[in-house]
Amino acid sequence: MVRNFWWVFSVAIMLAACAAPQETALGPDGRPLPRVYQIRNSDVSKIQYRMLDAVNSLRAAAAAPPVELNAMLNAAAATHARDMSVQNRPWHFGSDGSSPIDRVRRAGYPGQMLGENISETYETELETLAAWMDETGSREVLLDKRATNMGFSWYQDSSGKIWWTLVMGGTMAGV
Repeated sequence: MVRNFWWVFSVAIMLAACAAPQETALGPDGRPLPRVYQIRNSDVSKIQYRMLDAVNSLRAAAAAPPVELNAMLNAAAATHARDMSVQNRPWHFGSDGSSPIDRVRRAGYPGQMLGENISETYETELETLAAWMDETGSREVLLDKRATNMGFSWYQDSSGKIWWTLVMGGTMAGV
């Protein structure tokens, strides 16, 4: 029995060694081409909470209070992510001329919209967050000490391109 195990194990190791190595496709600059980060419907809450945890870690390091996910801000972010895809350009205005403030109000958020970060990329949410932290204006939105709520969503095109939107909001006095 033991001899059969070792024989099967040895054959399996030899066969594994014969497998062709996977080659990485390189772009014209010699760097590996990006791999499509495919998001499944079942990943939605996992990705939103992974982003929330990462944002709150960055906020803690900057002595800013933590934020919570807000369904209304998530809805405003999702609407804009889809609209950017339709427009095929990352910018803060909707195809109907709406501003981030307009979209947050339409979603029913009772607080104050403090800022919006957007991105058009094939990168993951955490790679996108790192890019936002490297840009002064986006970093200020993420670390705004007045923020109490965060909305985060995306839309992924059939090509794999992802349109990310993050919205920060804060409660207004008396609300």
